Amino acid sequence: MGQRIEVLGTSVIGEVAIFDTDRSLGGMEGETYATLEEARSSSTYPAALAERLLREDGSIRLVYVYSNALSVSRARGWTDAAIDQVASEITNFFIVYADNKT
Repeated sequence: MGQRIEVLGTSVIGEVAIFDTDRSLGGMEGETYATLEEARSSSTYPAALAERLLREDGSIRLVYVYSNALSVSRARGWTDAAIDQVASEITNFFIVYADNKT
């Protein structure tokens, strides 16, 4: 249940990957999270997504959400697998439970 978020494109500049999505995930002020504690201290959607990303990949150092774009800084740089992992978390963020159809 829930609607998937489409990642429209990804750009990598050094240790930062920018994920553009098909919908707004936060406001125009932007939200930044560098630790799990910071993400857990807020009840916004960007904070919940940042918490998932920070928890899943110990090398993520910072998540910045601005409208429909997420900038994610990763200490060890970006591999295709790391980009796919973050894109998958973004895509499935609003999915409450997976459809078990075979």
